[in-house]
Amino acid sequence: MRSVQPLQTVLRSCCSAGARTRDIRWLSNTRVRSCSCSDPPPALNSIVRKTLNPTSPHPPKPAADHRTLGTSLDLFSTSQFSPGSPLFHPDGAHIFQKLQSFLRAQYATFGIREVITPTVYKQSLWEQSGHWENYKDDMFEVTGRGARGDSTEGRKEVDEDEIYGLKPMNCPGHCLLFKSQRRSYRDLPIRYADFSPLHRNEISGALSGLTRVRRFHQDDGHIFCRPSQVGEEIEKTLQFVGMVYGTFRLGPYKLVLSTRPKEQFMGGVEEWNRAEAQLRKALDRSGRSWEVNDGDGAFYGPKIDIILKDSDGKEHQTATIQLDFQLPKRFGLTYQAPATESEARGEAILDQDLLAQSGDFTPVIIHRAILGSLERFMALLIEHYEGHWPFWLSPRQAIILSVGGQEETLRHATEIASKLIRSTEDAPLKPRPLNTQSFLVDTDFSGRSISKKIVEAKKKRYNLICVIGQNEAGREKVMVDITGQPQQDTVLKMIEKLKVESYPLETKGFTSLDPRAISLDGNQLEGLMQGLCDGYL
Repeated sequence: MRSVQPLQTVLRSCCSAGARTRDIRWLSNTRVRSCSCSDPPPALNSIVRKTLNPTSPHPPKPAADHRTLGTSLDLFSTSQFSPGSPLFHPDGAHIFQKLQSFLRAQYATFGIREVITPTVYKQSLWEQSGHWENYKDDMFEVTGRGARGDSTEGRKEVDEDEIYGLKPMNCPGHCLLFKSQRRSYRDLPIRYADFSPLHRNEISGALSGLTRVRRFHQDDGHIFCRPSQVGEEIEKTLQFVGMVYGTFRLGPYKLVLSTRPKEQFMGGVEEWNRAEAQLRKALDRSGRSWEVNDGDGAFYGPKIDIILKDSDGKEHQTATIQLDFQLPKRFGLTYQAPATESEARGEAILDQDLLAQSGDFTPVIIHRAILGSLERFMALLIEHYEGHWPFWLSPRQAIILSVGGQEETLRHATEIASKLIRSTEDAPLKPRPLNTQSFLVDTDFSGRSISKKIVEAKKKRYNLICVIGQNEAGREKVMVDITGQPQQDTVLKMIEKLKVESYPLETKGFTSLDPRAISLDGNQLEGLMQGLCDGYL
């Protein structure tokens, strides 16, 4: 039987050694005259060697640009008909949806419930929230048909000709959700999350790829809590941030506390001081270094920003945690609690007589976003990974290549592909379970040479390249190249636990696995892929 050769990456150097120096013609033929106190002038060749920068055999690598990579990897594009609103291609949509799914999978751990809110609200809502006064120029206005129904005494209805606005943020809608029911202190904290699209009317000159857009999605969240719960909620949110950024292996990132502005702030100084003290305490408990940006807080409350550097060294604010005392007041949000000043100050209530009383109190809102804008975060990931995605996030997880066109080879290759994508073509049509795990596996069973197939697969940056020839088909095996998979040391340790064969290093007396040629059967390959997904590798 024909034996499959180990998969190899052929690297060729284009540098030529001993290149001749070109002749240089000076603009003037006048020689430099040496004075009596100087050394003789150096030879012309010596001057050239000292003044010209030598050619480096390893020129610096240009910084990755997510716009260029987005095009070459077929992730997204832009159109003159929707400036600032990127169009995600299937591979880009896969990554985008994986980011959402990843966050959704963590919500139960942190007691978060996802909601869906409208995209368009009346001007009167934005006036109530304060956005119309402070944010109108950055909003898109929409003209509606007006209200339906009969007029009253010949007058138009109040909202018939009212202007609407596309939402630039989710907080007013979440306030409406909170206000839709009567709340008790026992209900708090209430944590909402929302992936609804947002629109901000950025100037055209500022638009850039995925980092500065007009339509975007935030992993937007709002926590409605008692004053006494602020510190604990901030700590949990910082833990959420640390877990997420550790999973993506991003960093280091900075934590920055922005405090009360010197002018133009809402609320009392004592209220601000208590809130800032809770944020400082939560930052200290996080175990991470942090710094203060004095006077740079929002007008409605202090905040913590997470600052991350991209591949160019440019800093981006991604996650944010903001306290807000004012929006709950503007919307008249209340909850029932024991009537005492201690509740408003966030202090424990021990007096039984006071506990027997009750009254209305205003909750605190914590605005939080872990990834921030998903589009901007995706741009950072594109430049961070440069197309070499972790397996669980990759739109090109594996490809199966056939060697030759023998019937036995093609049959085995087809069976392996069907197993990995959970194909049900031969089974009666019925809905798949919601928790069905399938993998993104492509195939190339063409008659081209295996070397050409491998080169093309590596250019497309598949995580796993699986080769099946006559030898593998006869043994019901697959030869797997994992050199396209990040964190190979961790992956190799995972593979060793599968009790696999190593070819050809095994035949040469080596005990370590060759990442270019690992022999697996179908179940082992499926187990490897499942382990990569479960481990976020």
